Amino acid sequence: MIGGGEIALRKIRLVAEAGASITAVAIEFCAELRAMAAESETLQLLEDRYSQAHMHNLQPAVLVIAATNDRELNRAVSADAQGLNILSNVVDDPDYSTVIFPSIVDRSPIQIAISSGGDAPVLVRLLRTQFEALVPAGLGKLAALAGRFRTRVKAKFSHGSDRKAFWEEVFYGPIAEQAYANNLQRAEQLLGEKIAATERFSTGEVYLIGGGPGDPDLLTFKALRLMQQADIVLYDRLISPEVLNLVRRDATRIYVGKTAGDHAVSQSNINQKLVEYAQQGNRVVRLKGGDPFIFGRGGEEIETLAEHGVSFQVVPGITAASGCASYAGIPLTHRDHAQSVHFIAGHLRSGQIDLNWRELVQSNQTLVFYMGLNGMETICAKLLEHGLAADTPAALIEKGTTDQQRVFISDLTDLPKRVRDAGAKAPTLIIVGTVIALQHKLAWFNVDAKTD
Repeated sequence: MIGGGEIALRKIRLVAEAGASITAVAIEFCAELRAMAAESETLQLLEDRYSQAHMHNLQPAVLVIAATNDRELNRAVSADAQGLNILSNVVDDPDYSTVIFPSIVDRSPIQIAISSGGDAPVLVRLLRTQFEALVPAGLGKLAALAGRFRTRVKAKFSHGSDRKAFWEEVFYGPIAEQAYANNLQRAEQLLGEKIAATERFSTGEVYLIGGGPGDPDLLTFKALRLMQQADIVLYDRLISPEVLNLVRRDATRIYVGKTAGDHAVSQSNINQKLVEYAQQGNRVVRLKGGDPFIFGRGGEEIETLAEHGVSFQVVPGITAASGCASYAGIPLTHRDHAQSVHFIAGHLRSGQIDLNWRELVQSNQTLVFYMGLNGMETICAKLLEHGLAADTPAALIEKGTTDQQRVFISDLTDLPKRVRDAGAKAPTLIIVGTVIALQHKLAWFNVDAKTD
């Protein structure tokens, strides 16, 4: 360690906890380091001005840390260390470091390391504080308990999925709570009893989860928890990569997305696969964009599951109408504009959209068309034909709630041309109604990318 101030003290404490023998070189040492050295057999303080000779004399060293307030000296220390093939860390100067210290959340034997590559150390400390609050202090005791019983559990359950299901019940149940409360003898007793009493697991279940409109922060806590338990994930085209990355890393991911005119995997085949995977003992996540019960065919899928006696859960998601409108700054209802909302499937069938258009042209309501990009001209023309004014505000939201969101504001006459000229791509949402007049005041998300 080159340096004797508070920064050097923090680094020395860290490496001392790892069991290192430490020599610190500095002209002057802070009082805390002197007190620490007086009580330690592994910390030696060398009062001297650093020179390259120290590096040669202190070999064999495995790590050199430069923690002075002299940047040029720190870099010289790093160069000397690298010349001798010794790992070096220069505090707050990652470009001259061959090793970087992460921030550690220590629940031994569980260790969580957080690093920004040296770019944002303050942010890393904030994250560490959050993790310290979230991770139970007794987690290490629970991990150690599991380690002592691992061989017994492996001998009892030959199938990997059974072992995983067993441990998940342990880690989410009363055994874990006893360990967190430091009642280790009771936790060990309960774990032994559970091993003896459990014969096998029938884990097959389907979780029908709404993945929301794209922003992963809009997922519910329950959705995240079940996504982390999945063995197999069947996901749609509208699931964003950021949401998909939150499923368990070793889960099998199967794409079953459909686009207009391209149904590579039929709905009946998806229904059957959900049944088959669950009957094989898997926990299956069916991950759908938006909400599974709003134009998501979720009802069809769980109807099939119920017919085959497969256990399932449904986790609602934020539907596109709510999420995209909110991120675009368009309230779907407003006391002065709309007292009702219609959610409408706007996709073409044989070039037509068969809807009760007379019902849709009433005043004081908002219309939201899902899957309406291809039929946008037909939608606008039909609304005009059945009585809506040509200057009725209309909007199209492209890739809502994501960093690629664009919002097109116009009226029923001009919206199609404006959207086509801009080359908008699915997924999109069309909104019609006077609430759109509020958008210029209420827009808050990604406003630099919106199209007027």
